[in-house]
Amino acid sequence: MPEAYAAFMRTGWGDRELDLPRHPVAERAAERRQRLAELFPGERLVIPAGGYKVRANDTDYRFRPETAHTHLSGNQTSDAVLVVEDGDAVLYARPRSSRDTDEFFRDRQYGELWAGRRPSLGELSDSLGIECRHLDDLDATLRTPGKTRVLRGVDARVDAAVEPDEGQDRELARVASELRLVKDDWEVAQLQEACDITTLGFEDCVREWDRVLEMGERWIEGTFFRRARAMGNDIGYDSIVGGGRHATTLHWIENSGPIVPGELVLLDMGVEASSLYTADVTRTLPVSGTWTSLQRELYQLVLAAQQAGIDAVRPGARFLAAHDAAMSVIAHGLDDMGLLPVPAEEALSPDSKVYARWTLHGTSHMLGMDVHDCARSAPETYPRGDLAEGMVLTVEPGLYFQEDDLLVPEELRGIGIRIEDDILVTADGPQNLSAALPRELDEVEAWMDRLRSGS
Repeated sequence: MPEAYAAFMRTGWGDRELDLPRHPVAERAAERRQRLAELFPGERLVIPAGGYKVRANDTDYRFRPETAHTHLSGNQTSDAVLVVEDGDAVLYARPRSSRDTDEFFRDRQYGELWAGRRPSLGELSDSLGIECRHLDDLDATLRTPGKTRVLRGVDARVDAAVEPDEGQDRELARVASELRLVKDDWEVAQLQEACDITTLGFEDCVREWDRVLEMGERWIEGTFFRRARAMGNDIGYDSIVGGGRHATTLHWIENSGPIVPGELVLLDMGVEASSLYTADVTRTLPVSGTWTSLQRELYQLVLAAQQAGIDAVRPGARFLAAHDAAMSVIAHGLDDMGLLPVPAEEALSPDSKVYARWTLHGTSHMLGMDVHDCARSAPETYPRGDLAEGMVLTVEPGLYFQEDDLLVPEELRGIGIRIEDDILVTADGPQNLSAALPRELDEVEAWMDRLRSGS
């Protein structure tokens, strides 16, 4: 690059401030950091946001911060590192490009002319209510003597800078995960918003059913993504759009098949709100808009199992209570259909579980800023612990008959059904955050008819 051009590019720029309002989570994040610090007195806790991940060559995936980092700080900018020590917290961040350096106009990853305006340290501090320092100052802090725990596997530079201690680092990950088990009112509101936008996304797809029939699974995936990006941050996970036999593949995310009248389509999709809290909802729909008698029978079995699982959600109940209740219904239904090689009660025994050939997965997982939230909790806390008010979990039993399963009648082969809702644990009983999407047989038909007719 000619020096004349570089020098010319470094001059003549006006200054402007970003209008960053106070982040609504600022005070709550401070309380979370205080709770974390109290569990590790006198220690230095390092929680990185992570950096960009390469998609191909010099192109990156859209950045999404490490959940624990954002939960404890509110920050969603890349490369930042939160350090909590003795009750104090500092966010080491990479601020906006300086106009007197080449980064501003030459750096494709961080330069403002390439990637957009990053907040200054002052703007970030004012918004998040936390002291912010330049990322370049982090190394000196990490070299300062003292017991240090790191949330590993997020930022390779941080991992390399601090000698690992597998036990103590794993303990930090566990605690950071368990801090998210119980949601406060603001978090519940964010999850409700994610569910509400998800409902709109499902409705968008059914309104465009003529194009769905023409273009197949891809049209549903793209239509739902449009709503997620328009009103939220992203989709919370890769959408599963399983038409016909694809519904029997639990994580079918290729979404490249046709949508065929007379078959079912399984839609497992969720919007991630701008706050990063995500919904996770599944509906199985009759492509023709009405159920066949066989589809009704199978769907009603899954619906009964789901309702039994939802009814089991209450404070003090085992987390696995919803699963056990749903699987009891499924197993007895399979027994009534003559499919089990042993009686239902024997099939439900931990020594057997042969019923699981046709249901395959667990019924619930925690939900929050991650679709499978709190996953690094101690097993005795989750999933083997008890439910408490403020927890949010999915209830999502399914029934899947593979197209090559010779142990079931031919008319069942290639049918997959799952129904999933997001359930808040309250003292007054389970609260379904995704109840706006119909799940009863007749209600689904009426809903599809209304949306497809444009009324």
